[in-house]
Amino acid sequence: MEGPLIKRIKLEGGAAAAAGGAGTGHDAQQHHLAEQQQAAPPLADGDPQQSVADAQGQAQPPAGGGGGDPQQQAAQQAGAAPPLPLPVVPDNTYMSREARHIERERGGELEARYIKNDGSIESGRLLIGLKNVFAKCLPNMPKEYICRLIFERRHKSVVIVRNRTQVIGGITYRTFPGTPAARLGEIAFCAVAQTLQVTGYGTRLMNWTKHYAREMDGLEYFLTYADNNAVGYFSKQSFTKTVTLEKDKWFGFIKDYDGGTLMECRIHPTLPYASFPDMLAKQRAALEGEVKRYTTGHVVHPGLPHWKSGGGPLPIEEIPGVLEAGWSHEAGMLHKGYQIAIGGQILDPTEDHLSDFMWHLLRKAQKHADAAPFLAPVSAEDVPDYYTIIIDPMDLGTMEERLASRRYYITLNMFAADFYKMVKNCQLYNGSQNPYFLAAKRLYEAFWSVMRSSILPNLEAAGIVEPKL
Repeated sequence: MEGPLIKRIKLEGGAAAAAGGAGTGHDAQQHHLAEQQQAAPPLADGDPQQSVADAQGQAQPPAGGGGGDPQQQAAQQAGAAPPLPLPVVPDNTYMSREARHIERERGGELEARYIKNDGSIESGRLLIGLKNVFAKCLPNMPKEYICRLIFERRHKSVVIVRNRTQVIGGITYRTFPGTPAARLGEIAFCAVAQTLQVTGYGTRLMNWTKHYAREMDGLEYFLTYADNNAVGYFSKQSFTKTVTLEKDKWFGFIKDYDGGTLMECRIHPTLPYASFPDMLAKQRAALEGEVKRYTTGHVVHPGLPHWKSGGGPLPIEEIPGVLEAGWSHEAGMLHKGYQIAIGGQILDPTEDHLSDFMWHLLRKAQKHADAAPFLAPVSAEDVPDYYTIIIDPMDLGTMEERLASRRYYITLNMFAADFYKMVKNCQLYNGSQNPYFLAAKRLYEAFWSVMRSSILPNLEAAGIVEPKL
């Protein structure tokens, strides 16, 4: 019979193995050989990020606890998982993966079982199936040794059974009832069938193990030594490298060994490990329900038919739902904490004032000494290749037409963007040292000089960006 100081050494990041005695070079070689045989093709519904975690999550050393829960008596006698509600959850990596497994469990395809060597035929059958999974994942581990640990009466196992017959994965852990380490469990083996190591079964298996360890054995902590390949998996399963359990509750029961990282997981006393998606879905629904009491953001209005008849800009207050959401002209999008200086007056940026200001900028540009080449579109007769090089032409005359329509320049940024386009087109066609571009550059600088001096307190307050040539 093994004593409490027996040392477990994981030989592989994908399947935890327990070995008596100290680690040797031969152990490392076994680890390497076993790791090479762990690769398996992913299934259609697998999570790529989970493949590494599941593969790593098969290795660990043993642990303990004691006690029981009367409410779980029936489940303990049958060794079967209680029925779970089918959650409706958002489609994200963790939630959707867990929800798929819960759906399979409700449909009878999968079943989580808590077993121990109690002498029954059913327990023996499941333990032998679990032994086969461990043996296949650890081909260099002696089968006799695997059997000895699995059938040890102080060890408990949680297995996932498919179609009520096939064991496809499991975790074996050790408990220490009647000792100072009664609340502690030490994981000896954790493995998932090689062809299923990318489908989230590693996470599902660990969640069921935490559930049963708490409900059946009264455990509050798991401790395990993780090698470098398994640290990532355990971290994703809420294991940490910081051990908070009192040292006298585990020291002497969990023996240290070189090359491993001691990791701890506190088992929450009430968290529903086996039905996370259902709990999170209920919390999300409750939160959204509270939000809907104070907002109208969830209300969907029909599309706008305004432009089917060629209508121009649509006043904001005519958009369905805007007024109901609390919008007002005074607090509208145009009022961003800035003002405009025009003709010695300081004005709010209303629609009319913005239009007046853009006319002010345009007239100043048209009267500038360097404006002549830019007052009208470039003539294709005078410059035949211009429109083969400049795909999106712009000039002050076109800007005037757009401004006069009152339908195009809704913001100052849109107006400034066309002015910038006109100057950049000149640079692209003529080059940076051409007299035409130098004239355009002076015109551009004058334009932004007026803009900077007229927007109070500054361009940033108005959300206006000055592009650099």
